[in-house]
Amino acid sequence: MVQWLIMILIAITLIALASFILWEYLDKKSQSGDPTQQAANSVENVKPRKMSAKEEKANTVEFKDITTNLAGKNYVKINFAFLLEDSKAKEEFELLSTRVRSIILQTLADMTAEQAGGSKGQDLISTMLINKINPILSKGKLVRVDITDINITNN
Repeated sequence: MVQWLIMILIAITLIALASFILWEYLDKKSQSGDPTQQAANSVENVKPRKMSAKEEKANTVEFKDITTNLAGKNYVKINFAFLLEDSKAKEEFELLSTRVRSIILQTLADMTAEQAGGSKGQDLISTMLINKINPILSKGKLVRVDITDINITNN
C-alpha cells in the first residue's frame, strides 16, 4: 500500500513539474520581440499620474553631446533628456550615469544612419534605451526618453 502511495505522489509531482515548465516556455514565447511593445511592458507598472512641469524638470536628467560612430561610415552627435518616475529613481540614474552612457554608445553603434534617421529612427532609439536601461534601475523606472538634438553626419 505504501508503494502505491509513493508512486502516486511521484506521478503528481512529475505532472506538476511538467506543467510548470510548459507554462514558463509558453509565457516566454508570448513575449513580443518588438522594441515598442517591450518598452510599453517595461513601464506598465509605473503609476500613470500626470506630472507637473516642475516635477518633470526635477525628475529629468540630460546627457549632452554624445558623439559616436554608427554602423558603417557615419557618426552621430546626440543629446538626450531622460524622464524618471521620481526623485529616488533620478538619484539612482545619476549614480549609474557611466553605465547608462555605455548602453547608449552600444545601442547607437549597432544602428545604421538609415535606422537612426527620421521620427521612426528616433522612436526606435528611445524604445531600445528604455528596454535596456529599465532593468538596471532598482529604485524606479525610466518613463520617457526624449532626443533633444541629433545630428547624423556622413564621412
